[in-house]
Amino acid sequence: MQLLLKSIFTCALFVIFVYATAQSLLKVQETEARQAYLNVTSSSSSNLSQDDVHFLSRRLRQATAGEEGEEGAPSQMDDELEQMTKVHAEAPDAEELRECSEGLVLPLWMPQRNISVGDRLVRGFVYFVLLIYLFVGVSIIADRFMAAIEAITSIERAVVVKGPNNTKQVMHVRIWNETVANLTLMALGSSAPEILLSVIEIYAKDFESGDLGPGTIVGSAAYNLFMIIAVCMIWIPAGEVRRIRHLRVFFVTALFSVFAYVWLWLILSVFTPGVILVWEAIVTLLFFPLTVLWAYIAERRLLVYKYMDKNYRVNKRGTVVAGEHDQVEMDAEKGPKQPMVTSARGNDAEAFDEARREYITLLTELRQKYPDADLEQLEMMAQEQVLARSSKSRAFYRIQATRKMVGSGNLMRKIQERAHSDLTEVKAQLHAGDDEEADDPIRMYFEPGHYTVMENCGEFEVRVVRRGDISTYASVEYETQDGTASAGTDFVGRKGLLSFPPGVDEQRFRIEVIDDDVFEEDECFYIRLFNPSEGVKLAVPMIATVMILDDDHAGIFAFTDSVFEITESVGRFELKVMRYSGARGTVIVPYWTENDTATESKDYEGARGELVFENNESEKFIDLFILEESSYEKDVSFKVHIGEPRLAPDDELAAKIKEVEKKPVQDLTELDRILLLSKPRNGELTTAYVRIRESQEFKATVDKLVAKANVSAVLGTSSWKEQFKDALTVIPADESEFDNDDEEEEVPSCFSYVSHFICLFWKVLFAFVPPTDICGGYVTFVVSIFVIGVITAIIGDAASYFGCALNIKDSVTAILFVALGTSIPDTFASMIAAKHDEGADNCIGNVTGSNAVNVFLGIGLAWTIAAVYHSSHGMTFNVEPGTIGFAVALFCGEALIAIMLIMFRRWHKGIGAELGGPKVSKYISAAILVFLWVFYVVICILEAYDVIRV
Repeated sequence: MQLLLKSIFTCALFVIFVYATAQSLLKVQETEARQAYLNVTSSSSSNLSQDDVHFLSRRLRQATAGEEGEEGAPSQMDDELEQMTKVHAEAPDAEELRECSEGLVLPLWMPQRNISVGDRLVRGFVYFVLLIYLFVGVSIIADRFMAAIEAITSIERAVVVKGPNNTKQVMHVRIWNETVANLTLMALGSSAPEILLSVIEIYAKDFESGDLGPGTIVGSAAYNLFMIIAVCMIWIPAGEVRRIRHLRVFFVTALFSVFAYVWLWLILSVFTPGVILVWEAIVTLLFFPLTVLWAYIAERRLLVYKYMDKNYRVNKRGTVVAGEHDQVEMDAEKGPKQPMVTSARGNDAEAFDEARREYITLLTELRQKYPDADLEQLEMMAQEQVLARSSKSRAFYRIQATRKMVGSGNLMRKIQERAHSDLTEVKAQLHAGDDEEADDPIRMYFEPGHYTVMENCGEFEVRVVRRGDISTYASVEYETQDGTASAGTDFVGRKGLLSFPPGVDEQRFRIEVIDDDVFEEDECFYIRLFNPSEGVKLAVPMIATVMILDDDHAGIFAFTDSVFEITESVGRFELKVMRYSGARGTVIVPYWTENDTATESKDYEGARGELVFENNESEKFIDLFILEESSYEKDVSFKVHIGEPRLAPDDELAAKIKEVEKKPVQDLTELDRILLLSKPRNGELTTAYVRIRESQEFKATVDKLVAKANVSAVLGTSSWKEQFKDALTVIPADESEFDNDDEEEEVPSCFSYVSHFICLFWKVLFAFVPPTDICGGYVTFVVSIFVIGVITAIIGDAASYFGCALNIKDSVTAILFVALGTSIPDTFASMIAAKHDEGADNCIGNVTGSNAVNVFLGIGLAWTIAAVYHSSHGMTFNVEPGTIGFAVALFCGEALIAIMLIMFRRWHKGIGAELGGPKVSKYISAAILVFLWVFYVVICILEAYDVIRV
């Protein structure tokens, strides 16, 4: 479909070119014939006044238009020619046969006199091809310019906002307001060629007015308002609609876009016809900041807007946002009515929270779609989709369209690369502390720092490790210290020196435990490291704890703690059950799980079973499986219980206890009492709460990725190497989305290769422009606008030579060829925005805003410079209304019709949106807009050639 539209635009442009060329060359032939006739009849002539020459020219035009067909007209014209035999044979009328004047940059194609029709046709074709190539070049460098603007407007500042529980959170928000950015730098970026052409033409004509600059601006405005919106209406996929979100801003820009041309008509034809005064030019220029300020006030609901009706609603993600009354009604039509509230959190905090919730939602959807993928893969895929679905500026769609047309691929591929680099960078930041230990000094410590041994173990081994630089000799001393266990009674005290030769990173020594037959509680003692050698640092744990368990008791069973906090990403969690105050015999301990705030089979897998502690075994683990949902603020818990422990039926101690239990109490001996006391029993902690919380690493990852989810970053470049690589590489301009993972990777098409090699000169040339990462994009901004100015000056010269060679007026060249050439990239940018954006602001709102800015800034700046220049020299700045004044008046009337049509579609119940909607209605609306543009162009051409006289 897109290729078809490109073909239609190309064919239409070619047909217009052929028709205009044929008509102009016909006039050239007629003019040359009349010139030859004048040369014959003026052998005894002398000079005529300028008024006489102009009168003769008008009479000849009337004769050409058909007056000679009337009876007696030829003889009347002969009489006039005989009376006006004073005209110079070598000086044809300038209006009849233009002779090109030297341009500002582009050399003039000589000679200029006695040119044949075939020569003129060849020159016109060459200039036409040159214009197209220059339009491609200025489009490419304009996108580099817009990438710089995007980098500038993406500058962020840190703000502190309050969270849901009044917790403070540091966030980064853009300094530039979106509306202000779109109406200033973004409008300047997309309209830079038209604006600069108007200013350069003033300078090139010695501060006199021309038709090329203003004509391009007016013609571009008509094409943008009628054709771009018409194409976008039918480009929306079937069954979908696009509505303007910032309706107040659209009203302001639409009002100013119409007022701009009304004002232009007033100062051209009403206030001081044919003369532009200094105050008129300055006021025109000042309307530009006024438009921006008014749109900002409307968008921020300042001044009078804050008293207007404002509703709050809860959007589809559960976020409280301010909405317009009609938007709330639209939401009510689409689904159940959302609850209304009376206040909302700060816009910055809400935007960040909404982006974070969107990331979590995407991650959950991807987990369901790819259950076997690991978390890091899912995080990267989610980041790709967040970047792909995030709100995009006009610059993104403009650059995307240009890259596809010139064979530089799809920006979606850069989004994939950006998502991968973002995730890699975030992970590296989170794990930066893990690699910092390599620079630390030599460290020594126990590993592990806690030992549990049985009283009958005899000896056990203690391990000391060295970390850091192990290429040198090191040593450390150790000694045992009493705790509840005493040296000489419960263990054998020991003291010594551990030596670490070069290359050795651990040493071991043994401690002896003393066994006795006396029932005792669990006891402990300590081993400490001290007096390390020079350059060695003792690290935690520098003291090891040794727990001695009595082996004459079956033991007491309990959890090590009452609450365990785990992350949902842990997967399998081992919950430890300890056996202390004895480890004799085989003991069976039942266990089971119970819901608390967590739900079985949703947050965790239920568990039930028995733990079997073998003789002298002091700990066992309950395997708990946590179901990961990757929730950002998850905080749920469940319980794990252990039941009454019992000795195994075949255990020797169990048989002895049964025999003792059969004896009368008075017959029990001391050993029998000790034996009864050795039965297994539960301790105090028989219930443990397992609290499932979000992973801190996952939370930090989400926060950092959301903060980095700025799609403007993919528009810029970081190095000249990257720019030259992009310039020399052909990338397929595919339209695939990220969820089409089964599709094979596409290869560049033939069209991509042809476009690439045609535009290779521009790509390589503009690769020398500094990357946007230098000085925040400001260097790129300055260099790009300079290059745009140079190419625009060449376009102005080429367009003037093109019209001169084919005898086409500058006003017609501007409205037809130059306006279309500068607007084609915006057409495809709007088409991409219409398809992928959720709203119509980037399709319609930017059109009206750009039209207003073009007049106020493009014409206002150029005419202010010229008016001030003439005023300083005691002269007036004269601007002949001519075709431009007529085109402005005609455009104003048609613009009102177009805006009323757009608003009718929005408020019509059967359509309900500016773009898309029912097939019949959108094609009828598009046909009306296309007719308005065709009518506008035809009428302007007819008026320019005096077919229609106003």
